[in-house]
Amino acid sequence: MRGVTVGPIESSQQMGRGYGSEYSAAVLDELVRLGANAISITPFGRIWNLHSTQIALDFELPIAQSQTALLRFVAQAKARGLYVLIIPHLWLETGGWRGEIDPGSDQAWLAYQGSYRDFVLHWARVAAASGADAFSIGVECKSWSGRFGPYWKQLIADVRATFHGQLTYSANWDEADDVLFWDELDFIGINAFYPLSDKANASYVEYAQGAERAVARAIGLGKLAAKPVVFLEIGYTARSDAAVQPWLWPDIMHNVVVDEWEQARALAALIGASVSQPTINGFFVWRYYANLDDVSQEANWGFSPHGKLAERVLANVFGAAWATDSDPSRAWRDPVQGRITTPNCSDRYWSSAPPATRCVLPSTPGSLGSGLSDMK
Repeated sequence: MRGVTVGPIESSQQMGRGYGSEYSAAVLDELVRLGANAISITPFGRIWNLHSTQIALDFELPIAQSQTALLRFVAQAKARGLYVLIIPHLWLETGGWRGEIDPGSDQAWLAYQGSYRDFVLHWARVAAASGADAFSIGVECKSWSGRFGPYWKQLIADVRATFHGQLTYSANWDEADDVLFWDELDFIGINAFYPLSDKANASYVEYAQGAERAVARAIGLGKLAAKPVVFLEIGYTARSDAAVQPWLWPDIMHNVVVDEWEQARALAALIGASVSQPTINGFFVWRYYANLDDVSQEANWGFSPHGKLAERVLANVFGAAWATDSDPSRAWRDPVQGRITTPNCSDRYWSSAPPATRCVLPSTPGSLGSGLSDMK
């Protein structure tokens, strides 16, 4: 899957510019030109805080409008031959991370799980009506994906009774090993915001080595569960040291330095370790938005690669052959290092056009493209 996540634009200030609009059609055309063959769509529900038990289906628009827009957007994507994955997300109104949700008592957990079931099944029905190819039953439920086994098994059965495409779950990168129910799903999904180094000013080689370790862990899980792995979210912000703590949003940081190169090389490192591995069946880049030119969703240091150096990485890798392709003999040229990588050489880098013998990690920097400075 050469995928991109397309985020919603739900705002009374931007009516007619979200999913299913002429703007979202233009986004899809741009992604197809880029070489994507899959998108993920992220409708949101709302929960008040980490201890709440009730999930509201509406986000910034009434639920009827949101689901109608999503149906139109899926139709736009299918008309362009794109694989469509629907991933319902939860938004915490008062802040916090969904992976830390904890209603508290046994009774409160039962109430929350009932509301969560209603939320998931609602969007499973919409996904079925839309003709989507795949559906995720949850996103980063780290606080409870490693327990409540009977609940998860029944939820998955209920979703399968409604939606007949592929099912997955979007585990956080540090949660995936503890998820109880991979055997009930069709493929393992990981939100792969892996830290590639634990120190500032890391070199690209250090990023590449960190990516190799992260991907090896994901491959181990896939082999243990006998399931393919898809990175359902990958991305880094355009700021200095982006791959040290990639989950941090710069709006809570001080003295943020915008750095497109840093975003590009972090993304290239993780992609370079992934596309040569047959267990990794692709990824979805986090993220573009339903209006390509919208600047209200995130600042220029954000995750979106649109119009940045990282977009060249995507164009390069989307156009190359991967280990999961039927003909993975073509090499992907690492756009940061300017080196060649092939599936026959695992996740190392060729020092020249591959002679089918040896491969080496790069010792010197390359360039991302004509006119750009070489960087380490």
